[in-house]
Amino acid sequence: MDTEIELKFLVSDNEVPLIPALITQFAKRVNNKPAKNLQNAYYDTPSRELRALDIGLRTRCADNNCEQTIKLAGEVVGGLHQRPEFNLPLSGNKPDIFAFDASIWPMGMRLESIAENLYPIFSTNFIRRTWLIETESGGKIEVVLDKGEVTARGQTEQICELEIELVEGDRGDLFELAQQLLSHIGLRLGFYSKAARGYRLADDLPLTVDKAIGFVPLADDCTQEQALISTVNYAIEFVQKHEQCYVNEPTLKALKRIIDGVRLIRHAFWLFDEFVAKESTESLKKELKWLLGELQWVESASYLKTYTSKRHAYYKRINSEPELAQVIGDLKDVQPTPTDLEDLFHCSRYNRLILDLTRWLLEKSWRQNWDQHAIKAAQSSAKSKAKKTFDTDWKSLRNTFSENKALSVGEYLQARGLLEEMLLSGNCFGSLFEKSQRRDFRAPWMDIVFGIHELETLHYLKQLCEGQKETSFVEILTWLQQKADFLVSAMEQSRHASLNCEPYW
Repeated sequence: MDTEIELKFLVSDNEVPLIPALITQFAKRVNNKPAKNLQNAYYDTPSRELRALDIGLRTRCADNNCEQTIKLAGEVVGGLHQRPEFNLPLSGNKPDIFAFDASIWPMGMRLESIAENLYPIFSTNFIRRTWLIETESGGKIEVVLDKGEVTARGQTEQICELEIELVEGDRGDLFELAQQLLSHIGLRLGFYSKAARGYRLADDLPLTVDKAIGFVPLADDCTQEQALISTVNYAIEFVQKHEQCYVNEPTLKALKRIIDGVRLIRHAFWLFDEFVAKESTESLKKELKWLLGELQWVESASYLKTYTSKRHAYYKRINSEPELAQVIGDLKDVQPTPTDLEDLFHCSRYNRLILDLTRWLLEKSWRQNWDQHAIKAAQSSAKSKAKKTFDTDWKSLRNTFSENKALSVGEYLQARGLLEEMLLSGNCFGSLFEKSQRRDFRAPWMDIVFGIHELETLHYLKQLCEGQKETSFVEILTWLQQKADFLVSAMEQSRHASLNCEPYW
């Protein structure tokens, strides 16, 4: 058995010629292997039993030699892929899963039934160029460039990937080489394997943007440190998924989900600050702040899109005012383009941030300079931490949203940060509690947050109108105020319902 430890990058055709020279600069020695044409077929049952177990079964043929490979469930952190792998020679072109040692299979796996129903789901065919390099510290890294395509149901997707795999030595060498490559050419860390792409194509299941950030999967007895690792890893995956969603189909929703993932990472640093020292996250927080700054236009762009959507209640009124429509149109014209965003996702600073977060997780960098208090906190129950956090948040909310007074538009807008932080804590810890009770408690608060976003949409439009001289804007301002007052009235009802909810923790 081998365990792959590799970083995967997506590379554009025009960057490919730069790769050999960069490898040579980094390495002490380089062995350039002959290129190979690899023909691969991936097998599963009609009900995708192997996929459900996160097992990959592949046959590969090159130069009249064939082998079969089993990849078992592993983990992906950022761009780093780690999976147990088993390879056996194959006399034909069909897999024989009984040839593998029986001990590798998960308990209860129906091997005979699966073997009877195996068929090729999709294929990947590509030219592979390989360099085996020796680092200055004596480590060995295999660098692989694959160019070709994945094919399923008569459809194809292009493959142009660079993989760097640790063969021998320290994992730090892998990250150092990655930094070298990211500093000189436009790469994107690849979250999805060829197999994942092939299954999506075969089953006609394209990536879609999530409606909201979900709940971090946590074991009921997990420690705070385990909850930190799960939260940050979940958030990195969430960012990378929606980065790919945007590259596939540019939408503001995908960018908003990227923002959600970044904010969840920052929230985790704060949430677990009893054992995550500020020194260990200082540079990461600086870069996360930079990324949020690069995407700060997304919120106002969402407002502008709202105004010009024919499905929205504001469209008819705004469209009847040509001066206001012109102002909105001018603002939309200066927004970053999809090309600008693709450049951001390919730039070295963005990808170094994802790589640094990955390394921070793998090396458990927060453990540096731990004292006894930090160790005790890290090993303590995540569920106990959740209850304390929720109790504190609940007290703050009840003070802010007191039933004894009516809230104004301004007070709702000021409360947005507090509400969103509370909900993010729920995203971190919510899976530890009963689902329906959690949903019932959060639902009215979610309604209030959506209401605040709508108020901010109206507030933004009001600011645009207040800067104009035409008398027609006076009527629009009156109309906007009426809309805001009506919305606050509805939010007041949700607020009173929220304060009467039973806490789910």
